[in-house]
Amino acid sequence: MRRRRLLFSLLLVAAAGLGTAAVPPPGAAAARAATPLDQVIPAPASVHGGGDAYTLGDRTRIRVPGGSGEAKRVAGHLAGLLRPATGFALPVTTKDGRDGIVLRLGGSGTKGLGAEGYRLTSGGRAVTISAARPAGLFHGVQTLRQLLPGDVEHQRVRQGPWRIAGGTIADSPRYAYRGAMLDVSRHFFTVAQVKRYIDQLAMYKINKLHLHLSDDQGWRIAIKSWPRLATYGGSTQVGGGAGGYYTKDDYREIVRYAAARYLTVVPEIDMPGHTNAALASYAPLNCNGQAPPLYTGTEVGFSSLCVPKKETYDFVDDVIGELAAMTPGRYLHIGGDEAHSTSHEDYVTFMDKVQPVVAKYGKTAIGWHQLTGAHPAKGAVAQYWGYDKTGAAERRQVADAARNGTRLILSPADRAYLDMKYDKNTPLGLAWAGYVDVRRSYDWDPGSYLEGAPADSVLGVEAPLWSETLSTSAHIEYMAFPRLPGIAELGWSPASTHDWDGYKVRLAAQGPRWDALGIGYYRSPEVPWPAK
Repeated sequence: MRRRRLLFSLLLVAAAGLGTAAVPPPGAAAARAATPLDQVIPAPASVHGGGDAYTLGDRTRIRVPGGSGEAKRVAGHLAGLLRPATGFALPVTTKDGRDGIVLRLGGSGTKGLGAEGYRLTSGGRAVTISAARPAGLFHGVQTLRQLLPGDVEHQRVRQGPWRIAGGTIADSPRYAYRGAMLDVSRHFFTVAQVKRYIDQLAMYKINKLHLHLSDDQGWRIAIKSWPRLATYGGSTQVGGGAGGYYTKDDYREIVRYAAARYLTVVPEIDMPGHTNAALASYAPLNCNGQAPPLYTGTEVGFSSLCVPKKETYDFVDDVIGELAAMTPGRYLHIGGDEAHSTSHEDYVTFMDKVQPVVAKYGKTAIGWHQLTGAHPAKGAVAQYWGYDKTGAAERRQVADAARNGTRLILSPADRAYLDMKYDKNTPLGLAWAGYVDVRRSYDWDPGSYLEGAPADSVLGVEAPLWSETLSTSAHIEYMAFPRLPGIAELGWSPASTHDWDGYKVRLAAQGPRWDALGIGYYRSPEVPWPAK
């Protein structure tokens, strides 16, 4: 009889194991409650919690009904994220089913979600992510990732349970442009370092990577028609280090890697100022025909292309043409800030000639907001980086341009610049725009930030990270985290969800995830981090 009872018990356990949910160890579920659906970053547009949680188990499959190639790639990305820590095989299958993790492209439930939105439904048998487009599936995967414990980010097997709370999320972004800029000119960052940052941006649904590819201290992209720009102009950096540059293959690899994570690369060639590396590389670009020495300091505003010279526009056409040919995205950034050594008349002349070149090669021009002091071309975008001390006349100029049809990307330096010090004790960064603590970087509304600019003129937000004092991935991460997720939330989430008191709790919960990923973040005293 005892043997029959034991056999019956074993059969029950085996039958239970045929489902997708593994049975957690006794007491484990109580010890680790599932993360509520509304506790992720960026905050979802709509959340309805309730019902049974789903638990990943060793029989869980990732299903891609219909077998779309892009959907399968997203499924493979998800499997690659979850396998190391869970230890589960998580096979990807095109067979439909009512269990497991289902990634569904298209269908009636995706109406109104747009190109990047998704719907996530979780219950006892399955988690389903539906989207109209592959980018939406990918963003839904990032939400699913955050609904699992932070331990899921480890590269070695960890103890579960791996639970996802029950309920439904319907989510889509507030703004189409949600960017982060990396300055690879002041200090050069390798392809591997840029890829690491891309992965971190993707977690928070950032969809644009703005690469600042040229400045006084270094030129970072190979241009076949002007080879010394990279080989000589890229040979140093701030402080006199070796510098470096991206070959065309390197750049294409960055573009490919970003695209696989649904980020578009926006390359920037800063002109007519911030051009010493180019001027040092080619003497004819200088009005006096003499090349200045390479520069390794951090001052700004002393360099300028020679606006009256024909060679300048041959240079511009060649560089923009080659860069546009390698860049699938619609935007190309032409800089335009801090051109203190260019007269206003020359500045206007230069921008009037350069913007049509961008259009000639099929791209939309973005310029720093000083572009609004010239004649922004139809469709051009101005990136506002002003701060509290920016004069009223300059702000009014940008707002006037916005009312006349120029779209805006908002990057206020005293809110969104990730290289500003957190406080006086921050060992890295600068403070010319003031100290930018975590609350200040989050606690503003892009829709009403710039007085006089129509809310619908705002294309989105961007978090620039300038690298005068940053030379390693650890430096990048210390300055970007924990502020980057807040800027990402301002770009994605409805204004109605923006609340510092609630946000800081959600932000604190990201700490263990960053620990697992090896991200060395700043433990701001404003945030109630869990004890390590």
